Amino acid sequence: MIRILGNRKRLCDGITRRDLLHVGSLGVLGLGAGAAFAPAGRAEGHPSGFGRAKSCILLFLYGSPSQIETFDPKPDAPVGVRGELGCIASSVPGLNVGEGLPRLATVMDKMTVIRSVSHPYPVHGVAYATTGNPVVPLSAELNPRDPVHWPFIGSVVDYVDGRRGGEPAGVPRNMVLPWAFSSHRVGEVPRAGPYGGFLGQAYDPVSTEFVGEGTRKATKTLLQQTWNGLEPYRGITPASRFRLGEVSDLGPGLTLDRLDRRRSLLHQIESLRKADGDARTASVDRHRETAHRLLASDRLRQAFDLDREPAETRDLYGMSLFGQAALTARRLVEAGGRFVTVFWDEFGLAGTGWDTHWDHFPRMKDELLPGLDRTLSGLVMDLDRRGLLDETLVVVLSEHGRTPRIQSNVPGGGRDHWSRCYSVVMAGGGIARGRVIGRSDAIASDPVERKVSPKDILATIYHLLGIDPASPLTDRQGRPLAIVPDAEVLMDAIG
Repeated sequence: MIRILGNRKRLCDGITRRDLLHVGSLGVLGLGAGAAFAPAGRAEGHPSGFGRAKSCILLFLYGSPSQIETFDPKPDAPVGVRGELGCIASSVPGLNVGEGLPRLATVMDKMTVIRSVSHPYPVHGVAYATTGNPVVPLSAELNPRDPVHWPFIGSVVDYVDGRRGGEPAGVPRNMVLPWAFSSHRVGEVPRAGPYGGFLGQAYDPVSTEFVGEGTRKATKTLLQQTWNGLEPYRGITPASRFRLGEVSDLGPGLTLDRLDRRRSLLHQIESLRKADGDARTASVDRHRETAHRLLASDRLRQAFDLDREPAETRDLYGMSLFGQAALTARRLVEAGGRFVTVFWDEFGLAGTGWDTHWDHFPRMKDELLPGLDRTLSGLVMDLDRRGLLDETLVVVLSEHGRTPRIQSNVPGGGRDHWSRCYSVVMAGGGIARGRVIGRSDAIASDPVERKVSPKDILATIYHLLGIDPASPLTDRQGRPLAIVPDAEVLMDAIG
């Protein structure tokens, strides 16, 4: 069943004629629902806010931040819950945020906070958080190519937009920064999440590479492993950049023939063709077309050129990996990008990012809160002053929250996984300004008002981007599946 604003629409038994018109025939990738998606600008039959956002910047905080130190502080809770950090007033009367977010406090009147997001899976479920799949087994979360996977939200946007006609003008519709997710940690298998799922590898996001250096050292431990090095999330050099391999850093003498002969995107794709056989031909052809289009895109090369930004703007976002990636994301949507994801990812060792089982308070004070505070506030302010906030949706998402009670028997204190109650922040692109949705109990343990599913967040993003979350896609078995089953568009979050 699918809930959109309380109305129910049946799939399989009782599917409507309108729904059937959305269901296309299976292709070599097992695709469907393609030809009849309505144009994004058409709001007929849809409630307020449909299609308000031209683009989306998704900021994903891998590892999951504590709701208590960020957007749902509990100053009256026992010290074993509230911890070492207090809270401060924001620009929204009655809305406090953690004291480590002073810049964000000044722009909360441009954002909506949802304090009652809840689900039953306290694991690092990036695939669960970013796809319509109702249940993702833990084994699949550690296998990006498991056949149970549904497509990443950016992949669905790319697919639907493509079926509406036309190709992106020089900028991929679905991009990931700063690098391919989960590719810069050691000692663990890759994590699932931002991939094409049953739409096929042709709809994997286009990932950038980071070319640069960190400026601040960090020591990380995981079980018996220790990592010492420069942590780019704490700071990077001004010369650091993002690029799409050779494609975004081409000289005038580099032709397509020469690109084919080098270790480039096309060379890698040919290797995939040999490994996977004819069934992947459509994916290979689409990647080849993308590579050729990007090769000729001055717009894309300029978007990656951070030297075009004033020093004041670069500083506004913070000279860190997350900050400069978010600035690049803004430049990409300005250039025509549709869905850009910036991960605060693990680096060096697994169990890092926002996964603060230990050293919670030192890392929150020294790295995590300052980085989030500067980058998110900078992005919102920059979009607003450029007149882009109303058409650019910004979403801050994670897998879950952290335990209300502090683990005091580990160095620096710790908060473990907690999915029963956590916060999500949204801004721009049709989202209301200065609104708080939902309420948690006295220790941010459980919602007591307006419980929200993470699937409702996805449904709301789709709605604002002009995609009906109840529209069916066809999976590998030929079944029509709603993009986000049993989800509600959060109309109270829409302004």
